[in-house]
Amino acid sequence: VQLQASGGGLVQAGGSLRLSCAASGRTFSSYNMGWFRQVPGKEREFVARINWSGVSTEYSESVKGRFTISRDNAKNTVYLQMNSLKSEDTAVYYCVTLRRWGFQPSARDVEYWGQGTQVTVSS
Repeated sequence: VQLQASGGGLVQAGGSLRLSCAASGRTFSSYNMGWFRQVPGKEREFVARINWSGVSTEYSESVKGRFTISRDNAKNTVYLQMNSLKSEDTAVYYCVTLRRWGFQPSARDVEYWGQGTQVTVSS
């Protein structure tokens, strides 16, 4: 599976961005998907995940109520709508496939990582 993320950029605090992640392969609809982010010098942090059908979603406490993850299996694409952005949301965002839906989301569950897209929020 190859994952191509796009949609990052520079935005002012309080603004919005929508990230997209296009996946190759015919089995996209069978994958649980997610987004992680990383700030230089820190470990990668879970942001959101969505199960294969799109019925179940989960968010980190830091983004809950502001971010929305969704998917379009017909387009092999997963999205992350980010609203009310804060300076602390500045990071490289990675689209991932998850090999399992663990009790607690973890980078250990990631099977494939995308190349990352930079999001910068200016205050």
